[in-house]
Amino acid sequence: MKLTLDVENTVTHRDGKLHLDPFEPDNRLVMVGCLTDKGEEYLFRDNFDGVQELLDQATILIGHNIVHDLLWLWECGLKYDGSVFDTMLGEYVLQRGNKQPLSLEACANRYDLETKKQDTMKEYFKNKTPIDEIPKQELSDYLSADLKATQELADAIYKKLYTQEYAGLMNTVVLTNRVAVTLARIYQNGFTVDMNKLNEVKEEFQREKEETEKRLNLQVKQLMGDTRINLNSPEQMSWVIYSRKPKDKVDWANTFSPYMEVDEYKKNVKNKSDVVYKTEAQQCEGCQGTGYYRKVRKDGTPYSRPTKCDNCDSVGYIFVPSKLVAGLKFTAPNAKWVSANGFTVNKTNLVTLQNIARKNNLQEALSFLTDLQRLSALDTYLSSFVEGINIHTKPDGKLHVRLLQHRTATGRFSGADPNMQNMPRGGTFPVKKVFVSRWEGGQILEADFAQLEFRAAAFLSQDQTAMKEIEDGFDVHSYTASVITNAGEKTSRQEAKAHTFAPLYGATGFGRTNAQATYYKHFTEKYKGIALWHSKLAKEAISTSKITTPSGRQFAFPDVRRNSYGKVSHFTQIKNYPVQSFATADIVPLVLIEIETELKGLQSCIVNSVHDSIVIDIHPDEVQKVISIIKTINSRMISLINSTFELEFNVPLLLEAKIGNNWLDTKDVM
Repeated sequence: MKLTLDVENTVTHRDGKLHLDPFEPDNRLVMVGCLTDKGEEYLFRDNFDGVQELLDQATILIGHNIVHDLLWLWECGLKYDGSVFDTMLGEYVLQRGNKQPLSLEACANRYDLETKKQDTMKEYFKNKTPIDEIPKQELSDYLSADLKATQELADAIYKKLYTQEYAGLMNTVVLTNRVAVTLARIYQNGFTVDMNKLNEVKEEFQREKEETEKRLNLQVKQLMGDTRINLNSPEQMSWVIYSRKPKDKVDWANTFSPYMEVDEYKKNVKNKSDVVYKTEAQQCEGCQGTGYYRKVRKDGTPYSRPTKCDNCDSVGYIFVPSKLVAGLKFTAPNAKWVSANGFTVNKTNLVTLQNIARKNNLQEALSFLTDLQRLSALDTYLSSFVEGINIHTKPDGKLHVRLLQHRTATGRFSGADPNMQNMPRGGTFPVKKVFVSRWEGGQILEADFAQLEFRAAAFLSQDQTAMKEIEDGFDVHSYTASVITNAGEKTSRQEAKAHTFAPLYGATGFGRTNAQATYYKHFTEKYKGIALWHSKLAKEAISTSKITTPSGRQFAFPDVRRNSYGKVSHFTQIKNYPVQSFATADIVPLVLIEIETELKGLQSCIVNSVHDSIVIDIHPDEVQKVISIIKTINSRMISLINSTFELEFNVPLLLEAKIGNNWLDTKDVM
């Protein structure tokens, strides 16, 4: 029996966030709706005894965002471990990377379903009326409409998947739904947080932030004179870095287009902006440095309230420009660097400017840009990670990791509440030490794929050089470091990692030092098979308006064009999507499912997955059993990939494992 199911539950508003999960003590399940493939509808409110009987009869469970439904069923003691079909995920796969809204309402409208999502509840939701206080009949009607819309949407998606155009996506839809169940289990398991350690990390970050701000403010004083600068203002940072300021921001914003010719761009920059000069603060004569003055009536008596001084904007002093140009005096190379308030100061452009500063031995600029990037990182660490973990850790002491398959264009996991996929790569991020085992004496194991995306690219391109290096265990990062060092810029293996595989994803030597640019050129010469494969991908995209990976996953490029210079539009995505998706949206999830299957019957459980790693909380009595499972997975990984995707995968893959008392302090065990 195909069973369509939907749940309605109360929610908790806390810390400015909406918490919909069953791990909040005040949240409870209010209603469960079930609709059979024969049209029989069952609505259960408060008493859910009859739900299990229907679940036992189901051969497949259909829902829109099925992870949410499964969590509530499991946490309320109901059991279901069969197949699922998530209409949200099915529609996501059919979109082939061109993302459109995936809400049930949006899907129902797009497919023009007979049953649309009802809007009768919007006023209740707008007023934050608790679900259990909504009149029973209105809630029942709302749930009934959702069930019918979900069932109709499932039928429409199945129909689409059986057409010639979309049939190739069936295996991707099946895998995506299998993964959804595993991600629901990870969400349910939770990852234990040591709140004392979290507070220690917070204090460490705050101390470093204060020290970094102090250094930056001292440099700003030297660069700008007495001009007041807010380090968190992109507009004012633009003045500091580029030493120019738009004359009229509205006119400036309307002048530039991203593809403007360079000569026209430079002319407009010169005409539409002014050079910024260092200033000296002088006491305002109008208010004598107070920022205010008191008006006097005709009879000579002063007004009771002082008036703000317009001459100095009530600061008490004015800034007199000198003849010395302020700031770092960088030049933004093209119109793509223009922002509404001047020029962009995003991370990508700051890295480019850092490389320019390093290349030209501009130590003052390099120090400032490095500190500015670090300050931005620290702000992110404190707000997204430290505060995010603090807010979303539940009363059970766990952060219930929420992994999503439908947010990225490639199908790789994204995270929420907080998004730990954005953690810095490498094994030094202090936040990781706050995650510990739930058991006394338990340990955390992290299993990482070795060079997964490079190995995926080697298989996809069948580049003989790459395949031989992988087979021989060649240290590509050390090689990258040697190329850059031999070109005149001493580079460590760790520093080289940022460059080794960057050309796989469309990165070039533009904006980098000469030594780094040498490596990027060398990459395409060394891995000729990858370069040739990139060209084939471009031709496939132009001729068919889409790309199909060996797993059957597809990406649409309806607007791809080859311009008059021979360059292909969207080329970065064309090169990036197949590698990233095959590695982290196909191989990683497939192995994740396999590990979860092997862990059944054990107390140890998967608690997270980040990029190409899988994190397991190990019971103290099961350490060797879990290590043995990882070894077993390694021995049959290739056959698993081949049987699932009907391939002949001919590049070695390897899971490496490390274990420790927390997620950070781990040691290699295999």
